[in-house]
Amino acid sequence: MAATTSARGPRGSVELGAAPVSAATVDTQVGDRLVRFDRVERTLHWANAVLLLSCLVTGAAMYVPALSGLVGRRRTVENIHVISGLALPVPFVAVLLGRWRRGFVRDAKRLGRFLDDDWRWLRRRPRRSGRLRIGKFNAGQKVNAVLVAGLLPVMLLSGAVMQWNQRFSDAWRTGATFVHDWGFLALFVLTVAHIAKALAEPVLLRSMVRGWVSVSWAAHHRPRWHDEVVGDDPASEVGAPADGA
Repeated sequence: MAATTSARGPRGSVELGAAPVSAATVDTQVGDRLVRFDRVERTLHWANAVLLLSCLVTGAAMYVPALSGLVGRRRTVENIHVISGLALPVPFVAVLLGRWRRGFVRDAKRLGRFLDDDWRWLRRRPRRSGRLRIGKFNAGQKVNAVLVAGLLPVMLLSGAVMQWNQRFSDAWRTGATFVHDWGFLALFVLTVAHIAKALAEPVLLRSMVRGWVSVSWAAHHRPRWHDEVVGDDPASEVGAPADGA
């Protein structure tokens, strides 16, 4: 679908011509849509999803006795598990090495920054984020992203010790196995929760497939981000100091 002729951002209007919405720059307005994720971010997300799910499925097949009996071919499953784990950093490195990393880097800064409204969101019952000045990501998404980002390097290092165990002492091997097993459980819970939440919010799931959300949805559910993009609030969520700081 072709975009309208202009897009508004924090610094004013930008001419887009007939460029498709999926190719527009992240965090811009195109007609009645806001571009939430560019192609690079969406590709990174799905590549990471495939590799992580492969690690979780093969890990479960190796360490859950009931599944091990059903799957068989343990050596093949183990090879898939190791290859998928070693490949996990590759998409991130590929994104960070290119000029196309701008959208990803900007969103990574957002995910790592907790504002006062994020803490309020975590404490609220029920959580009606439309009444708070929520940015592009709510506090639940930020917590999930921080935990996964912290767990992946730990899993990679502990898995490497387990795979090439002859180079390490018994204490290292035992410790690595303990950390890897508990890290697997944590990642499994986080991944299941993430998938369940995505399925429960089709607008957000679609934004990771097509790249955009409606302006009206953003104004209600992500007002801070909406105002930043359309120009009603010139302060960027990334660069502005935390509320109350």
